[in-house]
Amino acid sequence: MNLQPKEAQLQTQPVVSQKSGLYLLLKTMRPKQWTKNLIIFAGIIFARKIFTDGYLLKTLYAFLDFCILSGSVYIINDLADIEKDKAHPKKRNRPLASGQLSVPLATVFVILSTVLSLGSAFFLNINFGFVALAYFLLTLSYSFKLKNVVIIDVIVIALGFILRAAAGAVVIAADISPWLLVCTFLLALFLALTKRRHELLLLDDKARSHRKILDEYQPEMLDQMISVVTSSTVMAYSLYTFTSGHSIYLMTTIPFVVYGIFRYQYLVHQKDMGGSPEVALLKDKPLLINVLLWVVTSALILYLT
Repeated sequence: MNLQPKEAQLQTQPVVSQKSGLYLLLKTMRPKQWTKNLIIFAGIIFARKIFTDGYLLKTLYAFLDFCILSGSVYIINDLADIEKDKAHPKKRNRPLASGQLSVPLATVFVILSTVLSLGSAFFLNINFGFVALAYFLLTLSYSFKLKNVVIIDVIVIALGFILRAAAGAVVIAADISPWLLVCTFLLALFLALTKRRHELLLLDDKARSHRKILDEYQPEMLDQMISVVTSSTVMAYSLYTFTSGHSIYLMTTIPFVVYGIFRYQYLVHQKDMGGSPEVALLKDKPLLINVLLWVVTSALILYLT
């Protein structure tokens, strides 16, 4: 009879500490996806109020608020899809699907985080609160229904970026530029369509069975859509630099936008990096440098001319 010492038995039992629980909750909130919320800072930059007292701090609060809110939606999504994720070759390793994170803990946390983020949004600015609520309801609708409706799925993703951009403007009571919204919508639509193309071509049949919407798309159709959106994005941004009322030198930033779009298409077609735009941005140095140069150049033109 093989008996182990009591100390050895205790060591073989998994121990879940409070720290590990918080780590798993944070992991489920997808911090890598929070880079999408950086569009919130566009409002204060293009409104030329970045140096106005208190405005930058308000925008930072708005960014953090949207990070918590979007992270809460990811937890809700994982709670709803926990059984499906268990059968998925990759998603089964997520904290909830793998059983590392308990359902009761995740449920309590998501209720508290949602109430806290929405409550603080209304406290920060009443209009910002309504935009945050609209974003929460839109992303929730996408997670449960709209992600399975062809074409509507990518449009909803783009609308989510518009709400982020609008949130950055309303939180500082700045006028919302229609050009900012149009360019944001088109760029987000471009990223959503390229992601669908990546998923359609690279995921195997078993993985694709968990994303039914892919059956409604064909690579040729997506290529045509991407072509239309790409040209529209460049044209809309070019018109913005000419007619927005800012310095005429802003047109010098057009090459950064063209290069960024072309570079991302290169990564999608040649490097198979279209599945996650935020990862492509962080891992591809030329693309990251290009974005930083665009930000710096735009800021210098807006504030020094």
